[in-house]
Amino acid sequence: MAEPRLEGGEATVVEFDYHRGLGTLLVDDGRRLGFHCTAIVDASRRVEPGTRVVFEVMAGRLGRWEATAIRPWGGGPAPSSPE
Repeated sequence: MAEPRLEGGEATVVEFDYHRGLGTLLVDDGRRLGFHCTAIVDASRRVEPGTRVVFEVMAGRLGRWEATAIRPWGGGPAPSSPE
């Protein structure tokens, strides 16, 4: 069964702990979403705070929504945009 997903959007990385691999996005609508470095699409496992990104949202392990499929803005079309 596929994991439940919500529409993503655009956000800014507001914090990222390189040692733990955990970060937080501030979504343009004011929500804050956590993410793990494995959710970064380019497999770099790093993103600088202040970076604008596009993302998708999925149910996390602790019952919270988390950001996934994170990529820097300009790295391709937004997930909800036609290609």
